[in-house]
Amino acid sequence: MKLYSFGESGNAYKCALALEMADLEWEPVFVDFFKGEARSPEFKAINEMGEVPVLVDGDLTLTQSGVILDYISSKTGKLGGRSAAERREVLRWLFWDNHKLSTQIGTTRFLMNFLPSEKRPEGVIPFLQGRLKASYTILNDHLSGRTWVAGEAVTIADLSCCAYLYYPEPFGFDRKDWPRIDAWLDRIAALPGWKHPYDLMQRAFVPAPA
Repeated sequence: MKLYSFGESGNAYKCALALEMADLEWEPVFVDFFKGEARSPEFKAINEMGEVPVLVDGDLTLTQSGVILDYISSKTGKLGGRSAAERREVLRWLFWDNHKLSTQIGTTRFLMNFLPSEKRPEGVIPFLQGRLKASYTILNDHLSGRTWVAGEAVTIADLSCCAYLYYPEPFGFDRKDWPRIDAWLDRIAALPGWKHPYDLMQRAFVPAPA
């Protein structure tokens, strides 16, 4: 399997982490997103949406992280819930993450870290951070008395919701402010196969040596 990706992409990290935790053989294919490679005709022949991640498994090509996560869990019988009811709960949180958490974090983090300050639209970052605070509250409250987001074991719902929260670049999230999320992130990081995003995929921006 090949995963078209780059290290800064939280959506690609969700899939890379699932591939690792499901014990699948795969290799990352670096896409130089910030230099426009995803918009090139060559890449759009692979994914017309011009985005990563893209998973290629033989003759099958899949895009969108939620679809790829579902494929990995279906292919391996892992990370997808232990019953039909759990599976629906996994999908519920997968969709919630895509709409309410990851998309907002991805935009906020991009504006704060990868866009020149003079190009940042005024007022957008505080607005998004306000929306994110509501999402962090929902997730933190949901984890009260629970080990995992959906079901009795780790699932792709956990991997989807957690991915952006491991990145070191600032976007307004401090783990200390959300103790249940903090403990949950520690539990995921202690699982076999967990790796930091920059240990799984090539970075587009490599920081200068200190």
